Amino acid sequence: MATVAANPAAAAAAVAAAAAVTEDREPQHEELPGLDSQWRQIENGESGRERPLRAGESWFLVEKHWYKQWEAYVQGGDQDSSTFPGCINNATLFQDEINWRLKEGLVEGEDYVLLPAAAWHYLVSWYGLEHGQPPIERKVIELPNIQKVEVYPVELLLVRHNDLGKSHTVQFSHTDSIDLECTPSPRTGLVLRTARERFLVEPQEDTRLWAKNSEGSLDRLYDTHITVLDAALETGQLIIMETRKKDGTWPSAQLHVMNNNMSEEDEDFKGQPGICGLTNLGNTCFMNSALQCLSNVPQLTEYFLNNCYLEELNFRNPLGMKGEIAEAYADLVKQAWSGHHRSIVPHVFKNKVGHFASQFLGYQQHDSQELLSFLLDGLHEDLNRVKKKEYVELCDAAGRPDQEVAQEAWQNHKRRNDSVIVDTFHGLFKSTLVCPDCGNVSVTFDPFCYLSVPLPISHKRVLEVFFIPMDPRRKPEQHRLVVPKKGKISDLCVALSKHTGISPERMMVADVFSHRFYKLYQLEEPLSSILDRDDIFVYEVSGRIEAIEGSREDIVVPVYLRERTPARDYNNSYYGLMLFGHPLLVSVPRDRFTWEGLYNVLMYRLSRYVTKPNSDDEDDGDEKEDDEEDKDDVPGPSTGGSLRDPEPEQAGPSSGVTNRCPFLLDNCLGTSQWPPRRRRKQLFTLQTVNSNGTSDRTTSPEEVHAQPYIAIDWEPEMKKRYYDEVEAEGYVKHDCVGYVMKKAPVRLQECIELFTTVETLEKENPWYCPSCKQHQLATKKLDLWMLPEILIIHLKRFSYTKFSREKLDTLVEFPIRDLDFSEFVIQPQNESNPELYKYDLIAVSNHYGGMRDGHYTTFACNKDSGQWHYFDDNSVSPVNENQIESKAAYVLFYQRQDVARRLLSPAGSSGAPASPACSSPPSSEFMDVN
Repeated sequence: MATVAANPAAAAAAVAAAAAVTEDREPQHEELPGLDSQWRQIENGESGRERPLRAGESWFLVEKHWYKQWEAYVQGGDQDSSTFPGCINNATLFQDEINWRLKEGLVEGEDYVLLPAAAWHYLVSWYGLEHGQPPIERKVIELPNIQKVEVYPVELLLVRHNDLGKSHTVQFSHTDSIDLECTPSPRTGLVLRTARERFLVEPQEDTRLWAKNSEGSLDRLYDTHITVLDAALETGQLIIMETRKKDGTWPSAQLHVMNNNMSEEDEDFKGQPGICGLTNLGNTCFMNSALQCLSNVPQLTEYFLNNCYLEELNFRNPLGMKGEIAEAYADLVKQAWSGHHRSIVPHVFKNKVGHFASQFLGYQQHDSQELLSFLLDGLHEDLNRVKKKEYVELCDAAGRPDQEVAQEAWQNHKRRNDSVIVDTFHGLFKSTLVCPDCGNVSVTFDPFCYLSVPLPISHKRVLEVFFIPMDPRRKPEQHRLVVPKKGKISDLCVALSKHTGISPERMMVADVFSHRFYKLYQLEEPLSSILDRDDIFVYEVSGRIEAIEGSREDIVVPVYLRERTPARDYNNSYYGLMLFGHPLLVSVPRDRFTWEGLYNVLMYRLSRYVTKPNSDDEDDGDEKEDDEEDKDDVPGPSTGGSLRDPEPEQAGPSSGVTNRCPFLLDNCLGTSQWPPRRRRKQLFTLQTVNSNGTSDRTTSPEEVHAQPYIAIDWEPEMKKRYYDEVEAEGYVKHDCVGYVMKKAPVRLQECIELFTTVETLEKENPWYCPSCKQHQLATKKLDLWMLPEILIIHLKRFSYTKFSREKLDTLVEFPIRDLDFSEFVIQPQNESNPELYKYDLIAVSNHYGGMRDGHYTTFACNKDSGQWHYFDDNSVSPVNENQIESKAAYVLFYQRQDVARRLLSPAGSSGAPASPACSSPPSSEFMDVN
């Protein structure tokens, strides 16, 4: 299974060549070498047929009868013998004398013998070849563990792919067949070239091949550099050539994606190439944004539009993606720049990305810079000109000059990585590490594809909290505090103290969520554990929340509010309890720590929004002195009225199940009932609960020592009558709430300065010092040594820490043109060519929104018109340059000015791209996207 076409024209040429050799059909006997010499050269010599086969060389078929007669002639020892064989005649090997095709089923040794090329040429020069007959040349192929001459070439049936969009039935036309000569060196690319010739395809048209397998399905022949043998093509196999349509799509794609890229009304659409939207497939705006930025890199797009990638596809790179990502991206670029689409559906590309990068599977929101990083790496490996990467040992500078070390590092990088991506996007860092102990300095030069630059971060943060004073007459206050980002909870209390005049020692900080205490903070805990979305309440207290034996301080009790509601039970025999309102931290004097005392303290703390019953309400008209009835009137659940040692009841979750309160000390509570004589109107009952506000019915050792919580349980009628919900939810805003911490804009140059600032490595990422022989928290400094043609700058807006995640919405001021890097590049500069250090903006990926949600869009400058456009999925609008800079800017694409000038020259590009600094559209056409 090999290649090289044997068409009638080629056969005619071979016949003509043979005729020239055998013009004298009767060679003179005196011109022949001696018979012994002939035998040695044909049979035993280096050129003889007994020599081993070598892959790729030519061998020739000779008819067995003629060869046997020649053997008898030379072995007879008489040059004048009547056994003289005459001209070589292979007529019995051919099926016909028109196409000169071999008969089927010929067997070596019975019908023919094989001779190496040198022996064949000797015999032809001595005896000639029958007039009109072509030589039967075949190649040696290499199979697993064996080499053989492929006598019968593969015959393939070539067909041209018609438009499949209108039905699922494949229609073919212009059928033809092709014989492939048996050689391991010709590639399947010869099949493609032959098909293009047969079907008269124009040079500028794109084509690709499909092979119909035994199951009836079609397989793409991606790699045109492999042999027909490696492609497993067999005689009689159907090979289909497909031609790309003018709009950049392939006819076969319409079978896989219905209504793939344009509607009926768009078939005759002709617009500006590159001004094409991308449909959002579901949270794929991040992908669309990255693709639009990359699509507007002039030299990369020209590379794909001009089909330069076809010769550089690397199908066998183990680090690559079998050329599929490069081909999928090429298809996308050709469609976007065909000028025949208002928008396209990147469905095939999305599937390819998900196939090779599982993190992008599905339709979750992702990061445009992460997708861009994957795509640049994937394109590089798919287009890597280095087919077999050699091992390269990384060398430290070891005191050598920077110029020498940098050149060595770049050459080593290019020995393993050489692609259009390296040519366009790769630059070189200088990395300097200094050991804090021994002072050892390590200098290396490392390639980069983009710069991830930090944004200047303020050391302050703003927290909004609610302050709950002990004075029941004062409403809760909302405060906006400026606190240290890396501070502690105590710093928050100090900041609040300046607003309220309350000592920080009298404050407790809690995270309240769903009417519960989600967390009670200790003063030494870091502020980073508080997220911006948390509802933080700061309570004024007197005393401690944990009781200490012998201490006379007040006891701080966490209190929940609950309402008793009928549960969804068919017999209504149980009641449910629902939390409501804001929980409280209540300070209770030790000498009042009884159920009666706690009830009175709570009545006082709730007095602002809970109405106290009047004298008429307190007597319910029933003066029975039945002790059993009195027991039901005590605020606490215990039959003895003591909070210290109640008897648990076996009932449902709302039946008043109680537990002992382990934090109370001896003699904290008396055992007297309350009230002893007269029944008092109860507004609510009290219940010990766990931290979630549900009844705590177990008495495990762990829970005995846990913090107790008290619940105030209201009957619905009592709550409706005495509890003022509007007043309970009321609060006042402190003057500080109007304060807004202004974020001053920063210049892009400041971010780059931060990037090149000396930093100390983190504990999680130490450096192994070869001098100390141990890991060290070394200082590290990155410097720019060599900059690429296209410089991608990633603004690190997303900040991740152990306790928090946030997006920095700082406005970064970046220039549209003349971004000067000369002050940042430490390589000795070429003063005569300042364009090597100046860049113009060509694209911006934007992110609007926060951490959990957001939307990506793109600003990009068209390489042909120089006009800026705003790409928002499938919507595209022209914009002015003054609309590009915003707080949403996330990834910036800059083009070096010398490259822009080169592309502007007539030889630089067929499209003659314009400079980004071109005119803007009339004001009536632009849109406000800020």
